[in-house]
Amino acid sequence: MRLALGLEYDGAVFHGWQTQPGGRTLQDALEAALTRVAAHPVATVCAGRTDAGVHATAQVVHFDTFSQRPLTAWVRGVNAHLPAAMAVRWAAVVPDDFHARFSARSRTYQYWLLVDPVRPALLSQRVGWVFRPLDLEAMQAAALLLEGTHDFSAFRAAECQAASPVRNLHTCLVERRGRFVRFQFRANAFLHHMVRNLVGSLIYVGLGRRSPEWIGEVLAARERSRAAPTFAAAGLYLSGVEYDAALTLPGGGVTPFE
Repeated sequence: MRLALGLEYDGAVFHGWQTQPGGRTLQDALEAALTRVAAHPVATVCAGRTDAGVHATAQVVHFDTFSQRPLTAWVRGVNAHLPAAMAVRWAAVVPDDFHARFSARSRTYQYWLLVDPVRPALLSQRVGWVFRPLDLEAMQAAALLLEGTHDFSAFRAAECQAASPVRNLHTCLVERRGRFVRFQFRANAFLHHMVRNLVGSLIYVGLGRRSPEWIGEVLAARERSRAAPTFAAAGLYLSGVEYDAALTLPGGGVTPFE
């Protein structure tokens, strides 16, 4: 049978999602724990491969097993074999044609940015940071230009392997939360480093280095060199993956700041 799992993890202590020879990756840790509970080798597929340093509150994976276990075993039992920085939040039986990646209708990422003259200590590795004030209204105006279906070539990494740079960015929100600015992006799918590149460019606008209209010009140019540098991974969270409601899978998780 096929099962889906919901995961949360602190990406700062792992070398990204995808398995590596001898590497400390999330996929390696999860598959080792699942193999111990299932008593046979287990291979997983995730909704979105997160880079090193990127966190998740609502990652979704699927795997196949012939082992009969209660759902609690796939949660508490697997967690007993996982590193402390990673946990299964829920488990569910899904149809055989369910695919964690290809069945997803949308994905949501949040980026949490600390705006403070002094760098974070307790929140190091968990938030991005700028020490200068930001013009929130300018950033919000720029964010609106990004919503919709566009060619996001200007915001994709050079090593991105996606067949097409066209994505539908349903939501691009920027809002102040106390000392933080929260960015929220919801799209049908994302390109490699797309969110971090968008955040970096929106911060340029917030710092007054560029006008809000510049974002639209960069988008239209479709050249990576026109946008701002890729921003730090520390504040990025995969916070939701949407599937057909008929599957009745649990929704997204909350970040530590909500």
